[in-house]
Amino acid sequence: MDKVMSNKGVIALYVLPSLLLLLSIVYIPIVLTGYYGLNKWDGISPMSFIGFDNYKTLVQDQAFWQSAYHSLLLAVFSAISLIGYLAIALVLSGKIKGANLLRKIYLIPMLLSSVAIAQLWIKIYHPSNGVLNTFLNSIGISDPPSWLADPKVVLFSLFVPIVWQYAGFYILIYYAGLKNIPETLTEAARIDGANSWQIATRIKLPLVTEIIKVTVVLSVVGSLKYFDLIYVMTDGGPNGASEVMASYMYHKAFRSFDFGYGSAIGFFLLLICLLATYLIRKATATKDTVQFH
Repeated sequence: MDKVMSNKGVIALYVLPSLLLLLSIVYIPIVLTGYYGLNKWDGISPMSFIGFDNYKTLVQDQAFWQSAYHSLLLAVFSAISLIGYLAIALVLSGKIKGANLLRKIYLIPMLLSSVAIAQLWIKIYHPSNGVLNTFLNSIGISDPPSWLADPKVVLFSLFVPIVWQYAGFYILIYYAGLKNIPETLTEAARIDGANSWQIATRIKLPLVTEIIKVTVVLSVVGSLKYFDLIYVMTDGGPNGASEVMASYMYHKAFRSFDFGYGSAIGFFLLLICLLATYLIRKATATKDTVQFH
């Protein structure tokens, strides 16, 4: 018994630094954000407690709900793009020539910072001498849109580099999961006459279901709180057409110096992310055992 208690003390001693770090950079800031949201504060003057007034304002703020709609669109678009990532991973996990080279190519965006990616795509989308409009002009489209200045297309123009930025990350996750599937299963299926489509849909996909669930949560929650690339490329413009919740929070806190309201937006964003995670896990809940017939 004494030995067990001694082991627990050693374990606690090793875990304590990580717990303190987690507490200081995650949980305490969350509590403070919730508290700041209950105050009127410009970041300099003393805070003035106003209760839930910031949250009441938030509920009635049409600009916030527009930014929330944009974040939701990004989350849906990102979740749908996972189908393409999974398809690429399925191809790469097979025996094809050049698979190693393709894996390295898909990982290149992960090596770049968001600022570098944003600057690259700003050049691509440039209305007069950008690669995209130059190509469209060459095939006879004389009046292509201003991709980052047109409110009708700016949001979807931003979705493309965001999806490209994280393609390698999700492809790598799916590829690792698919390569862990024993070769004996696929070889047995081929002997029984299964084709590549049947092997992919009836053997490989069921065995990576849990990985797919995790990536859906990562993709949706990451999209709901996405900020950096949009901030660099459009700063939420034009006229709020590409504003998302995180950028709206930034503008309110650091541009309007309304840190109380910005904190309320941040805390509300946290609740939305938690709710999204819960709903996704609830919707994708399955039994622990999988039966194969």
